Amino acid sequence: QVQLVQSGGGLVQAWGCLRLSCAVSGNKIVSIHDLNWYRQVPGKQRELIAGITPSGRTNYADYVKGRFTLSRDNVKNTLYLQMNSLKPEDTAVYYCNAAYYADGYDGPLEFAYWGQGTQVIASS
Repeated sequence: QVQLVQSGGGLVQAWGCLRLSCAVSGNKIVSIHDLNWYRQVPGKQRELIAGITPSGRTNYADYVKGRFTLSRDNVKNTLYLQMNSLKPEDTAVYYCNAAYYADGYDGPLEFAYWGQGTQVIASS
């Protein structure tokens, strides 16, 4: 069973920085089809903000591009999200996610595992 344990987060002032960590067990992160960061605000849909493939290719939502950086440590089997220039609208619960797809990368979602969630509050 794949397990994801998150750490980091907390309360920061606007324009501050935070780094989130997601430690993965049960599988090598280089073997997982996609590792992602999502966030969710109460009353709104959970949204994908960043993702990385086993080859190291990354993608970002437009509203975090240039401010957030997703990275991984293959030795520690850990995923990171460095968040700079935080804005009040970045306030949300952040989740890491491990996704497996049928037929390799391009197939439909087969199964997903989630971290427990980490609260981030950027206050003005």
